[in-house]
Amino acid sequence: MQHAPDAAPVLRPTPSDTPSLPKRLADFATLSEALDYAGKSDTGFNFYSARGELEKVLPFRDLRDQAASHARRLAAAGLKPGDRVALLAATAPEFLILFFACQYAGLIPVPMPLPTAFGRREAYIDQIKGQMLSSGARMALGPAEFLPFVHEAAAGLPIQLIGTLADVAALPEGNGELRPGGTDDLSYIQYSSGSTRFPMGVMVTHKSLLANCHAMNKYGIDNRPGERAMSWLPFFHDMGLVGFMLGGVTSQSSIDYLSTEDFARRPLTWLKIISDNGASLSYAPSFGYELCARRVSNMAEGALDLDLSKWRVAGIGGEMIKPKVMQAFAAAFKPYGFSDKAFCASYGLAESTLAVSFAPVGTGIKADHVDKAALEAHRADPVAESEGRTFVSCGRVLPAHSVEVRDEAGAVLGARQVGRVFVAGPSIMQGYFNSPAETAECLQNGWLDTGDLGYWLDDEIVIVGRAKDMMIINGRNVWPQDIEWTVEHIDGLKSGDSAAILLADADGVERPTILVQCRPSDPAERARVAADVRARVQEAVGIACDVVLVPARSLPKTTSGKLARGRAKTMFIAGAIPVLPATPPAA
Repeated sequence: MQHAPDAAPVLRPTPSDTPSLPKRLADFATLSEALDYAGKSDTGFNFYSARGELEKVLPFRDLRDQAASHARRLAAAGLKPGDRVALLAATAPEFLILFFACQYAGLIPVPMPLPTAFGRREAYIDQIKGQMLSSGARMALGPAEFLPFVHEAAAGLPIQLIGTLADVAALPEGNGELRPGGTDDLSYIQYSSGSTRFPMGVMVTHKSLLANCHAMNKYGIDNRPGERAMSWLPFFHDMGLVGFMLGGVTSQSSIDYLSTEDFARRPLTWLKIISDNGASLSYAPSFGYELCARRVSNMAEGALDLDLSKWRVAGIGGEMIKPKVMQAFAAAFKPYGFSDKAFCASYGLAESTLAVSFAPVGTGIKADHVDKAALEAHRADPVAESEGRTFVSCGRVLPAHSVEVRDEAGAVLGARQVGRVFVAGPSIMQGYFNSPAETAECLQNGWLDTGDLGYWLDDEIVIVGRAKDMMIINGRNVWPQDIEWTVEHIDGLKSGDSAAILLADADGVERPTILVQCRPSDPAERARVAADVRARVQEAVGIACDVVLVPARSLPKTTSGKLARGRAKTMFIAGAIPVLPATPPAA
């Protein structure tokens, strides 16, 4: 008699809670201590395909055991506490295991982006070469398919091993003791998303990390027993790494993952996984919500099988918040149980580990409409919505942290006065790795100069842009985002299709210029696009701009998906971005 083979075990996601284990919100001394505690729970990480199918499960207890084993192997290979290990940050269990192996061995992981985050091979090679050189990495580890890039970037660098998790697993484990770092030691080095030619590695200690995770979980999102998170944010960006990986471990929260690349191809899978597992916490930059709203714009109401009613905190961060985008998303997904009160605007940056402020949970978006002319004079005078520019409040500053808005002379400003944003508190970075001059420039007397411009709206902070991005045109202060937002509302163009910059002419005079990604191939049609852009910007912003058409997908982005405006200017001047010819239509 023949017996049927045993059926393969059904893969199930980790539960959202462990009732027998009290929930702790990052009240640990170190990250390894946090994982030791999370390893007692039933919760963990779950990895999904582009179609929303569960592919891999990594409970925290398995993560702890595998990380400890690999930590011994790294130590037996000769790595010493404090050595840096570059890790290609794929959305996969292997990255998490190696990241925490470094924690248990006292090593300092350096998350690096994947080549899929870049348009050009050369740009990617330069990026990771700079990060490995800057950090002095002893090893570089990641998925096998990306290692040829690493080998090319590491040429001439003293890298001991370039390999995969399997290569580390093949090393002898040895008998060494685990040597996790202490509270004041570095936990990791985070390269900011805009770091390119001169990489700046943010040094984050265990103390700073745990302080930020505690403040975020307790006061920012009010993380409760049974909360479940979902994320497609990359692990090489601070929001993905801290907010939706380390924040989960330190609060014993189960998290479901979709890779960033799969989200870009199938954005509605993000919402499907939230619906299927009843996730209550998920974050995205504005463009993530915009992608989803666009995908359903031509669908019949209720055409999707979604239930978003448990989505309690729909966070927004990582770029300037666009209220109309959020309104469009809320309207599109209201039939599926989504509430616009779930929107939670926040502000943060890698130099403060991640978060600085959060809007009160459950209140939705708080918009503020300010006079454009007053804004140019560094005031945020309120006006009617139809008459001004709209910003979104990023909420109250986290407890134990402080924010000041200062003018160029360093004087502290009051309500509705626009100035430079400074932050102080336990989450602030130790400095930039091996960059004392740059550290001294932005860290003074415990205060971090964020480089952002903002103002106070009652007791909430509003961010209006980057100080270095401001354009002075004929004596006026003009934000490039105003120009770019105007362009993206022209038919045939979308968010990220333009970069507003200043270019010097033959006489050295700086002229406002818009680089616009153009898809039509007909020169006459291109000329009409250029004329339309020029006229709309003149009408909306009140300045005459030169319009330069460039190929689709030629404008660079940061690893977090934002327009890299400064890099676009550098590349254009260097001739790395070609110009498309355009012939004006015949009269």
